[in-house]
Amino acid sequence: MRIGVLTSGGDAPGMNAAIRAAVRQADALGHEAWGIRRGYQGLLEKDWAPMPSRACANILQRGGTVLQTARCPEFHQEDRRAEAAANLREAGIQALVIIGGDGSFRAAEALNREQGIPCAGIPGTIDNDLPGTDRTLGFDTALNTAVEAIDRIRDTASSHGRLFLVEVMGRRSGMLAVHTALACGAEAVLYPESPDDSYQTLVARLHANWLRGKRSSIVVVAEGDELGNAVAVGERLRRDYGLDLRVAVLGHVQRGGSPSALDRIWGSRWGAEAVRRLGAGQGGFYLGEVAGALAVQPLARILDPRPAPPEDLGDLVDILSR
Repeated sequence: MRIGVLTSGGDAPGMNAAIRAAVRQADALGHEAWGIRRGYQGLLEKDWAPMPSRACANILQRGGTVLQTARCPEFHQEDRRAEAAANLREAGIQALVIIGGDGSFRAAEALNREQGIPCAGIPGTIDNDLPGTDRTLGFDTALNTAVEAIDRIRDTASSHGRLFLVEVMGRRSGMLAVHTALACGAEAVLYPESPDDSYQTLVARLHANWLRGKRSSIVVVAEGDELGNAVAVGERLRRDYGLDLRVAVLGHVQRGGSPSALDRIWGSRWGAEAVRRLGAGQGGFYLGEVAGALAVQPLARILDPRPAPPEDLGDLVDILSR
């Protein structure tokens, strides 16, 4: 069986672990793995080549993706998906392992449903915002990267008695922001799904901390928060209260770097499992982790609502910052 492997959307640490596992599991089972470069763009441009086992040497510890990735708006069009399916059949590629996030899985679901191409999804996004899985590749690494950065910021915030607003990634999801805030002992967190995500609430919390004797504070801001990004919130606080504050936008530093052990382990497990199931004739599914166990979900579940951060975590940030 000839199985294509691609990475799509935003890169995430652990993608290379999944690529390596898929290729080497295919080799162990007597299948042929083909690497597809630049995600769905590669399907349209026939940008692929056989990927032998040794092509995956020394990639486990590398961030990013050796297959590269790209956004491909054209793939939202049904005729372009039909073209991609024809290209695959012409090349003899019978199934796909797709490593990516929400948009990548939606494209895989459509390709599987419309064209009958067996697709196996591996969740690869630092946002951790996919239904049906407690974990996505890259989330653990990005979380640790953000926490390490904020620990350093805390030192200078304490030295100067300053407020710092620190913006983390996550698009429309607050998963990364809430977990980061809890792990670094932030005084507050702003994120889209919060039941009480208001400017007045933030001001009240900062004032209460000041009355308790706190002279420095860290506020973690999700980039997709409804109040605006960290820069916008900071400008408003300066204008209204004349606060001596600083803004730090962590940006794409959260995407890069060597993946954590957990991201390497789950990337390896999911990559191998995807190929085993495709080789057994299955398709139209994506893998995940639920309560510590490997889980299998139908691709159609990607159409379910995005999971929100557990509400108790946001409450705990407030309680533990006293």
